[in-house]
Amino acid sequence: MILYGYLLGLNFDKVTVVREEADYRIQRLSRGGSGYMEMYGRLSSGISFIMSTPLESIHESADLANRFFFYVGIIGTLLGGAIILVVTGRITKPILSLNDLSEKMVHLDFDAKYEGKEKNEIGLLGANMNKLSKSLETNISELKSANNALRLDLERMDKQDEMRREFLANVSHELKTPIALIRGYAEGLQEGMVEDPESRDFYCDVIVDEAVKMNQMVQKLMSLNQLEFGHDPVEMERFDLTGLIKNLVEQGQMLAQKQGIRLQMPEYPATHVWADAFMTEEVFQNYLSNAFHHCDGEKRIEIRMERLDEVVRVSVFNTGNPIPEESIPFLWDKFYKVDKARTREYGGSGVGLSIVKAIMDLMHQKYGVENREDGVVFWFELECADGTN
Repeated sequence: MILYGYLLGLNFDKVTVVREEADYRIQRLSRGGSGYMEMYGRLSSGISFIMSTPLESIHESADLANRFFFYVGIIGTLLGGAIILVVTGRITKPILSLNDLSEKMVHLDFDAKYEGKEKNEIGLLGANMNKLSKSLETNISELKSANNALRLDLERMDKQDEMRREFLANVSHELKTPIALIRGYAEGLQEGMVEDPESRDFYCDVIVDEAVKMNQMVQKLMSLNQLEFGHDPVEMERFDLTGLIKNLVEQGQMLAQKQGIRLQMPEYPATHVWADAFMTEEVFQNYLSNAFHHCDGEKRIEIRMERLDEVVRVSVFNTGNPIPEESIPFLWDKFYKVDKARTREYGGSGVGLSIVKAIMDLMHQKYGVENREDGVVFWFELECADGTN
């Protein structure tokens, strides 16, 4: 139709030149309400050509192409977003994990570890943070141990200073009376206040007696001081407690007869314990000496041994007046005396039970005192070393 129009000289409704060159021309035209896009010209061989296509088909192709690219764009955008999310997640997840790990490390929680298996820089950073966490935990643990040891050393030094001051104060106080007596009687002898031999002997006896008491007190104070400062190590050994107690009781029979006291101990089989034998002997001797000095009434002292589960309890009972209940908690304090006049009479220093407390605390065993109807019983326990009693 278009070709016939050119041949017959027909005119189109509208012609719009799109591009024109020496050999060809491209134009858009309309005819009868339809639009066309055409190209015509001459080839180098002299042949003329003309090409035409309806604009409607071009519009349909363009619409189809636009829809195609639109859908492709949407699918590409969604796919790209999903890929970005996956990639971002793989990157940010280990970073967030490292952030959580660092926050826990700030709060000294070293149990958390980085679990990632990446072979990249993040994985290397996680492995290094695990090493750092372990190193910090070790160093902080060592630091805490060192601080605790330092604190204990400082507390021990403070306690030792306090004990030294207390020791000096107590010694000064306790030595005042015997020193004053010795000085007084010595000055009396020096000034010739007594002339007969009997009086001089009495003065000398008082001086010697007070000197002996003073020496005993100093020895006990030194022993107690060594125990409280921990200078006497506990040597745990397995020995027959029955044999040790029986031997000490036999040694005390002569003193008991002299004072008119019945010293009794039932027969017991050999009973082995884990303890320091020398310290155990000192504990029993202090209990027995205390019983001799406070035995009244029937004048009877009973030594008993009793198996209680995994320990053996040794008790020393003496007839006499009970200990006032308000005084019992203070019996183990240094220089505490329930009856000061009586204690002074037999030369007691108020240190013996303090030595018992120090020894039993060193051996981590129990000890105590109880009032009975007709007297008082002191006891201590030791770890049994026999399978059966």
